[in-house]
Amino acid sequence: MTQTQSENISLFLPTMPASAGERRLAIVLIALSAVFFVVCIPFAKMPLAKVDAFIPIYASALCINDAITSLLLFGQFLILRSRAILVLALAYAFTALMTAIHALSFPGLFSPSGLLSGGPQTTVWFYMFWHGGFPLFVIAYALLKNREAVLPGRRFIALSLGGVFLLVCALAYLGTAGHDYLPVLLSEGKYTPAFTATVLGIGGASLAALMLLWRRRSFSVLDLWLLVVVCAWIFDVGLSTIFNAKRFDLGFYAGRVYGLLAASFVLGMLLLENTNLYAKLVSMHEQQRRKTAELELLNRDLEAFGYSVSHDLRSPLRVVGEFAQILEEEYAGVLDEEGRRYVSIIRKSSGKMTSLVEDLLAFSKMGQQPLETEIVNSDALVNDIVEDFKSAHPQRRIRFDIVPLPAALAEGRILRQVWWNLIENAIKYSRTREVSIVTIGYKESTPPVYFVKDNGVGFDMAYAHKLFGVFQRLHSSQEFEGTGIGLAIVERIITKHGGKIWAESTVGTGTTFYFTLAPDSRVGMGA
Repeated sequence: MTQTQSENISLFLPTMPASAGERRLAIVLIALSAVFFVVCIPFAKMPLAKVDAFIPIYASALCINDAITSLLLFGQFLILRSRAILVLALAYAFTALMTAIHALSFPGLFSPSGLLSGGPQTTVWFYMFWHGGFPLFVIAYALLKNREAVLPGRRFIALSLGGVFLLVCALAYLGTAGHDYLPVLLSEGKYTPAFTATVLGIGGASLAALMLLWRRRSFSVLDLWLLVVVCAWIFDVGLSTIFNAKRFDLGFYAGRVYGLLAASFVLGMLLLENTNLYAKLVSMHEQQRRKTAELELLNRDLEAFGYSVSHDLRSPLRVVGEFAQILEEEYAGVLDEEGRRYVSIIRKSSGKMTSLVEDLLAFSKMGQQPLETEIVNSDALVNDIVEDFKSAHPQRRIRFDIVPLPAALAEGRILRQVWWNLIENAIKYSRTREVSIVTIGYKESTPPVYFVKDNGVGFDMAYAHKLFGVFQRLHSSQEFEGTGIGLAIVERIITKHGGKIWAESTVGTGTTFYFTLAPDSRVGMGA
């Protein structure tokens, strides 16, 4: 993972390290919750007035909070592809569904015995399923936190949500149709041993989740707020099941307030994070706009430079070359051997400088024009180039091994420069061999990988990073002519098409250049 990727990922709540201020805030909230919990214990059995609207308002707010939190976490999963984030998103989906099921079964809300009721224990068991399931999901989240594996995206989310929905349906069926097979939790208004064992199991799962989160120490912001949530969850279960006496007493109301607060913690932080990310996006857009304006100015300067090169540099060089040619052809008899040698040097140097200026101009123009892609017949293009090289080097023994190539979606005019430069390099750097062997082919993949291979002098792979730089040469100009710009032009063309280029070489054995074009190209796999 690159530094840039790490910086981008750290912008998200599940991976963002918790600051010292956030840690202090979390500790303060847990401490206040604990104090409120302890204060409420002696008064938990105090009967209060029955508020008929409390349960529907509480259940609706809780269900909406958990559903929104789940959706936001699914969005984080689509970006980060973390198993742990997916499990946590499913946890909040589970609690949203179980909240709805619990509310539908609550006596007196929609009917005297509740819409979903198999008996007097149904609502109590739904509460236990609900409050026992969430800490199990948190435990799975904590155990999967260090896993680096990534998962598929939207399809896997749909399957996972389907699994959670089936789980909730199974629990709803168990609490209604299977009511008589479940242990009795409340008998004549008193807790049974089965109730105590169930609550202890839920408390143990919640404490296990708390310990697993705490042991990480290097908390992300999400881990930190989950600690607060689990603590509130424990206080909720304690006030609502252990220390209260019946429905609508102080413990009943206080426990559900804890539950609503617990649901709001992570949602609030996710919404704050989205706000912060939006602010950062606006700032980055403004920076990008300024950079774009600067690049436009630089491009205008580059165009002016290109114009200067075209007219102010090429013309004097052409004059020098032409006069040197006149001296060499018409005044050869007047000049002595040393003079003729000087004139020859002037001609070669001016010719080399002209080639260098032309290559620089071609390199500077490469990124300025938009691509005009078409389906290019690679076989015809390569064969045409090969015939040109055969005509240009009649004295050389060159063997071309060419396999039928797939078509390419590219701009044919500049793609020709790619093949020309790579084949020219293969011919040039294999001229020390008695027979130069140039192999041209491709590897089947998506997109196809084209290659040009030679049996030339090769180069040391330790210097491969210099290969595509302007004026970077791995062999001296005395050994092999060239301006050191050809491969830089090739790389710019390939990059402009959305592909990449690389080389493999062994000193004394030869070099192979590989390149691809745009990965979304639909042509290229057929002949």
